[in-house]
Amino acid sequence: MKNKKIVLVTGVAGLLGSRLADWIINNTDYKVVGIDDLSGGYIENIPKGVKFYKFDLKSLNRVDKLFKKYQPDIVYHFAAYAAEGLSPFIRKYNYENNLIASTNLITCSIKHDVNRFVFASSMSVYGNKYEPPFHEDLQQSPIDPYAVAKYGVEMDLKIAYEQHGLKYTIVRPHNFYGQNQNIWDKYRNVLGIWMYQIMNNMQPTIFGDGEQVRAFSYVDDSIIPFWNASQRDECIDEIINLGGIKEYTINEACQTLIKVTGTDLKPKYLEGRHEAKHAWSTWEKSVELLDFDHKIDLEEGLTKMWNWAQTQPMRERFFWGEYELDKGIYEFWKTEEK
Repeated sequence: MKNKKIVLVTGVAGLLGSRLADWIINNTDYKVVGIDDLSGGYIENIPKGVKFYKFDLKSLNRVDKLFKKYQPDIVYHFAAYAAEGLSPFIRKYNYENNLIASTNLITCSIKHDVNRFVFASSMSVYGNKYEPPFHEDLQQSPIDPYAVAKYGVEMDLKIAYEQHGLKYTIVRPHNFYGQNQNIWDKYRNVLGIWMYQIMNNMQPTIFGDGEQVRAFSYVDDSIIPFWNASQRDECIDEIINLGGIKEYTINEACQTLIKVTGTDLKPKYLEGRHEAKHAWSTWEKSVELLDFDHKIDLEEGLTKMWNWAQTQPMRERFFWGEYELDKGIYEFWKTEEK
């Protein structure tokens, strides 16, 4: 099956995976094989034409069997549980799903001669040591287990390239949002959390004073750049920030969503949490190497996402019934918010 040009996408039922898979199917000659354990994504998100497999990447044997069957040319690794703030309280789960699962994928990519490996890392690897915007040349300085896992995968890919010749590109997205995002998880994706709350007549919640600064990125602006990451030789052995070029305070982002939805609900302020106060990245390298073009601003993107969200079924909201560690956990996460 080597001549059939296979792209393997992990996390294919999630935001990035589903949108990229759909674009590949409709714009290239590649076939898409997708993996997702459906712990955070939904099968309805998976585009028609994807050969889908539901299983856990922590099973090296199952990953190896799939690689042996399809011999993918390109691997896009998007699968992760991206809850930075929660990761100190679910350390085992975090490292198993975000680090061990990733190393299984890298092992099989080396073993089966994958041509290109594109990894969605995270802006969180920069931590809070530096003043933003964060440049790709800065030394990683993670401040939570989620970022540590992402950092570990980045280092493993560098070793895999130097020792085994696995050609990789690391993309560090920041604050992607849009159609097919999980808005039913109370621990991650702040715009999705607010959207769920507003749809259910709950006040949108903000940790701390809301003066934290972030840049937000509508997912569809980054699909072609992600594709280019696997197609261009100048992207090999590179780390590239990818995302929005305009910064917002969390208060400003929340007010933008309030405007889009037309709600009268006011934000509810909670205790602050352990996080980088101000975090956004440079974007010039993504323009140069990936042809990134920031087309959709926050208000337009949230309008698109809000229109999509209102068509979605009433899903049960995800809540951790028991944390691995509850010492120091934030009061808001101790009880289930309906």
